[in-house]
Amino acid sequence: MALPAQYLRYISREEVNALPPGRYEGPVTVVDTPAALERAAADLRGEPAVGWDTETRPSFRKGESHPTALLQAAGSRAVHIFRLQQLDCSPALRELFGMPGTVKAGISVADDLKQLEGTVPGLQARSVVDLGTAARRAGLEQTGLRNLAAIFLGFRLPKGTKTTNWAASRLSAQQISYAATDAWACRELHLRFIELGLL
Repeated sequence: MALPAQYLRYISREEVNALPPGRYEGPVTVVDTPAALERAAADLRGEPAVGWDTETRPSFRKGESHPTALLQAAGSRAVHIFRLQQLDCSPALRELFGMPGTVKAGISVADDLKQLEGTVPGLQARSVVDLGTAARRAGLEQTGLRNLAAIFLGFRLPKGTKTTNWAASRLSAQQISYAATDAWACRELHLRFIELGLL
């Protein structure tokens, strides 16, 4: 699919940094109790499109790795942040990713799914869209979330929280905002790509 002429095929770091910051400002649920899990699953059930991302505690030593700590899923009404190290979210996530009628839109989804399968046994992903792959097909070389949000949504995603401890017993307000914004931006990009005929 051809990229409409008004959209840049490349954006510099300086151009990204000059854009206004974009943050998700709607309702966020931190899913760390069975009751919250049930409500989040019900809210996402039947959504036509969900933006999603994961966060993992960073590794600073060679050979060190950690399981996925968070999965954040953005629907039309709220963003739900599933705390995978605090609660067994497997049934809800198996349902979400198994629903063929709900598109799950993310970036570099193959890596995230591979890691997620280690935390959510029996996960079978259907109707998953990699927005980076769609952007590459349209002729873009920059396929990361920050660059795509700048080009197609006109805002700068915040940086600086990525390397914090996502498996901490309590998440900070900054961590919650960062995680929710990434999932929301994926959903917004998916909707924009559909509008532009890129999906």
